[in-house]
Amino acid sequence: MKKNYKKFFFTVLLILGIILAVIYRESFNNANITNLLDRFGFLAPLIFIFVYALATILFLPGLILTILSGILFGPLLGTIYSITGATIGATLAFINARYLLYEKIEKMIEGGKLEYIKRSVEEEGWRFVAFTRLVPLFPFNLLNYSFGLTKIKLSEYIWSSFLFMLPGTFAYVYFGHTGSEVVTGGDNLMQTILIFIAIFTTITYLPIYIKKIRKIDIIDN
Repeated sequence: MKKNYKKFFFTVLLILGIILAVIYRESFNNANITNLLDRFGFLAPLIFIFVYALATILFLPGLILTILSGILFGPLLGTIYSITGATIGATLAFINARYLLYEKIEKMIEGGKLEYIKRSVEEEGWRFVAFTRLVPLFPFNLLNYSFGLTKIKLSEYIWSSFLFMLPGTFAYVYFGHTGSEVVTGGDNLMQTILIFIAIFTTITYLPIYIKKIRKIDIIDN
């Protein structure tokens, strides 16, 4: 009984949080997030990671945060903070779906798509997680919950998500960094822009290449 009470409490809390996130979605913007982080001084990175994880759970757009991290923290630290927040959020969404919102998440996802995800995970395991992280087939936040409905191990889900979200995360963080360099006219501006072009060219082509390889593997099998 006590366990069911806790489950009910956390389920209601999560649903309430998602509802509030939808209502105040327009307030989730660069200016407000930056003002929030400015209040915490040296603790800003920890608050940023917390906000990123919370946003992932509540279906708020993480791309805003990823780009903003490049502006505020630079390409290296921005990538570290963003991938940490995204991985924590993705893990908590996975756990919520598996242990709290199983039936509700099933109803949210179109039956054919959910069956495709379940079947693919059964056939390919972590490799399918890697594929979806590199090739954006489904909305990121909903995908995190979807994986909680599959049979993949939590440990495999965490490390494969972390590793294969890194390329895209770094690309968008660098995009934010490049934008700030252009606005402020920072040193080595041309070099920064050329690196940005190279990164985004690679990231743009990578999903196409992976799709081709995956189709070849399926045909061979």
